[in-house]
This record gives sequence, structure tokens and C-alpha cells, in this order.
Amino acid sequence: MRRSLLALLLAAALPVHADWYLDNESSRLSFISTHSGSQSEVHRFLTLHGQIAADGRARLRVDLDSLSTGVPLRDERLRTMLFDTSRLPEARISAQVNLPQLTDLAPGAQLELRLPLQLTLNEHSRELDSELLVTRLDDRRFQVVTLAPLVLHAEDFALASGVEALRKVADLPAISLSVPVGAVLIFTAR
Repeated sequence: MRRSLLALLLAAALPVHADWYLDNESSRLSFISTHSGSQSEVHRFLTLHGQIAADGRARLRVDLDSLSTGVPLRDERLRTMLFDTSRLPEARISAQVNLPQLTDLAPGAQLELRLPLQLTLNEHSRELDSELLVTRLDDRRFQVVTLAPLVLHAEDFALASGVEALRKVADLPAISLSVPVGAVLIFTAR
């Protein structure tokens, strides 16, 4: 009886001290591109890898080759002309979170928080302020959603010339250099 009680207590404490891993199948990272002044389209990355360590270090890797716009030719052009995925296959996002603040939430409870993020893309890093909503789904999972899109500027990551090359090859009058990005991320304790 005593061993059973001890095992139960240890199992209940696991999510507090465990590493949390991103559930790629349930997560989504999407962005909006705008061209010709008013034509906007939603795109996404299909492969994400992430972890929040027991000390609160959060890391997310975005596989840039997993870009999906719904148009294979456009996907290939973005991979080669904008992201240069043969040389730089991923973007990286990191942050420091107060993990007990998240793991102490009761299932169904939510927490709004502002969190500085470090984004590295095309060998350039920028700090971004994010507004997030964290929802504790159950004892072993929580969800992180952007409450407001993160707006990335091509110039900040030395991508403006790539955007211009895409504009020319697609024969468009303009492509916006600002891109709103949104995320729904599910983390599971292991």
C-alpha cells in the first residue's frame, strides 16, 4: 500500500519536473503574405520541433523546407529564393518561461502572459514581444496560442532582397515586407 501511494505521488509530480515536448501533429505555425496591395494568403510550416526544459528554457525549431502555401512552385521559390533552405534549413525561437507558473494551472485554467522571444532567421536574431494565452488542457498537456500576431519585417532578417526577387519572378506589383505570424502550440510532458 505504501509503495502504491508513493508511486501515485511521484506520477502526479512528474509534469512539474518533466521536460515538455511539442506535439507537432497538434501544433500549427502560420503566416500571412500580402501582394498586389490587397491580396492576402495564409501559409504554414508543417514540421516544428520544440521543448521546454525543466529549468524553463523553451526552444522551437521551424523546418523551413516544410513550408506549405498550397502552390508547389511558390513553395519551391520561397525555399530557394527567400529562405535558402539548402544552406539555412531552420528558424529558431527561444525564450525563458516560468515553468511552475504554467504547470501549477489547473486543467482548463488559462493564463495570459507577455513573453520576450528570440527569433533567429537567416542568421539574424531579433527579440520580439509576444502576447500569449496558455491553457492547461490536462495533467500532461498545455496549449500556447498567440493572442496577437507577431509581425516580422523582412528587413530585420536581411530578407528584403529575396522578397524583391520573388516579386519580380512572379511579376507582381508589390509584396509586403511585413508578415503577421500566429501559432497554436501543444506541449506534452515526458
